[in-house]
Amino acid sequence: MGNGWRDLAGHHGWATNLLLTHCQGLDDATLNATAPGTYGSILETLQHLVDAEASYMYRLTGAWPSRPWPDDEAVGIDVLLDRATLLAETLEQFLAEDWDDDRLGEAYGDDEIFAVRAGVFLVQIIHHANEHRAHVCSILGALGHEPPEVSAWAYALAAGRMIPKSPPDA
Repeated sequence: MGNGWRDLAGHHGWATNLLLTHCQGLDDATLNATAPGTYGSILETLQHLVDAEASYMYRLTGAWPSRPWPDDEAVGIDVLLDRATLLAETLEQFLAEDWDDDRLGEAYGDDEIFAVRAGVFLVQIIHHANEHRAHVCSILGALGHEPPEVSAWAYALAAGRMIPKSPPDA
């Protein structure tokens, strides 16, 4: 896997796992809190993020004969963290192989089924997770909690993909 794919998959899994790990220490009132303009409560949003990703990953990679778990099963942060770890590993393994970004899969709209290129599922995996991680961080911030830093820059520093250099001489 080239560095671009490695960093894309690495940041994606790292950011979701960091946010879930951060949320492990929150009380039930905080996990059930929401804010205007977000998907739902912190727990609902995290469950939606992981469940939707499982659906996209299933259609992108074909890693499982069917979806790896039911998407309507209410679970806690620990289970979501385990599932997110599996999804991150699956994405990294998939991107390390030669894959056909033009292969067709299916996406489901309100009243329609769409033929979708595999590359679009990858874009949706990344976009969808970024959006919902931002929702959770917004709720945390609205409650006065400092959310974890899940940016690409924070990932690069944590993963050793970006290193500080001495400032140039003034």
